[in-house]
Amino acid sequence: VRAGTAAEAAAAADLAVVTIPLRAIGQVPAEPLAGKVVIDTNNYYPQRDGQVAELDEGRMTSSELLQQHLSRSSVVKAFNHIAATQIVSARSAPGTEHRRAIVVAGDDEAAKQRVAAFIDAIGFDVVDLGSLADSWRIEPGTPGYGAEDDAEQLRAHLAAASRG
Repeated sequence: VRAGTAAEAAAAADLAVVTIPLRAIGQVPAEPLAGKVVIDTNNYYPQRDGQVAELDEGRMTSSELLQQHLSRSSVVKAFNHIAATQIVSARSAPGTEHRRAIVVAGDDEAAKQRVAAFIDAIGFDVVDLGSLADSWRIEPGTPGYGAEDDAEQLRAHLAAASRG
């Protein structure tokens, strides 16, 4: 393990994670991530990120914006609805009753499956939300965002989400 620049980390990554304020999406090095699976953990907070018309008007999701910037990568939304500390504290073995669940959303099925396998391996069930366009269902202000749900509860929260 060694320190490096964002571009060096992107070039070396097998699976990359983007965890930055949304306003900094343009700074994510696109070329080194070309052809790679990128996990998007971002959330849109207008008070932090400034107003983004595409998001405010519901024309796009934050993950679609990242996919647009990383047009040669496969973006998968995941981990945006769990606190970083809970990635360690809330994990459990497969088959555990009420095992915490994490959403995946993406437009590339193989990339989603790869991220889902990673999520399962580190201790969480997976709920496939669908496409990046559907990822608004797990953004701040929705019932599933921040909830400590198992897969069944998370599916119910996703179904109950409303845009607006």
